[in-house]
Amino acid sequence: MIELTNITVRFGGIKPIDQLTATLKAPVAGLIGPNGAGKTTLLNVLSGFVKPEEGSVLVSGVPLLSLSPLNRVKAGLRRSFQTEQVVEDMSARDNLYAIADHVLPAAERTQSVETALSFVRLTAVADVMGARLNLFQRRLVELGKCLVGKPKLILLDEPAAGLTDEEGAVLKDLVLAIPQAFGAQVLVIDHDVELIRAMCSETMVLDYGRLLVVGPTAEVLENESVRRAYLGEI
Repeated sequence: MIELTNITVRFGGIKPIDQLTATLKAPVAGLIGPNGAGKTTLLNVLSGFVKPEEGSVLVSGVPLLSLSPLNRVKAGLRRSFQTEQVVEDMSARDNLYAIADHVLPAAERTQSVETALSFVRLTAVADVMGARLNLFQRRLVELGKCLVGKPKLILLDEPAAGLTDEEGAVLKDLVLAIPQAFGAQVLVIDHDVELIRAMCSETMVLDYGRLLVVGPTAEVLENESVRRAYLGEI
């Protein structure tokens, strides 16, 4: 569970996040909003790359903001980025080991890496160098990295961007299986409203740094304010 209380971020005279208070309980939750709404800034707050000027964040009851980015990873926070961070001169397996080396004792690393590779269906290409992987395989490497070492909260930033419909469907099924398989909550940012509808049982909408609405996804996407601010309807 993610609990945000009065989160405010200021860049000069701009507040990309302004007094944001919300709770997300769903195993797979969504985060949407128009460009400039503060979505990526919020992920950066959760990841530790941006420090809010006020507010608090609890993840499963544990205060997050006092931890360094590395200690958040050790505590179970994982994140993918819009541009995948695959090391091209390392194999798919070694990309996952690079995470395992930081978060697990040596005796636990192999099992965790192999479990993650199997889950994301990359065992057959585990020894292929990152430079030779196609876009979908690279996205699956990113997802696999998020599953190494007892994750508690996984942040996925536009995980399906650039994928075909078939690839997006596979990714959706994998993401939906994560909470039961790994015990982690997943927060998904994506501009694909239908993907959010299919993946997320709960969704939060930001607009100019403020909470517009949070609740069951089907209700949120039918909300009149959301349809005006985000879906472009009148």
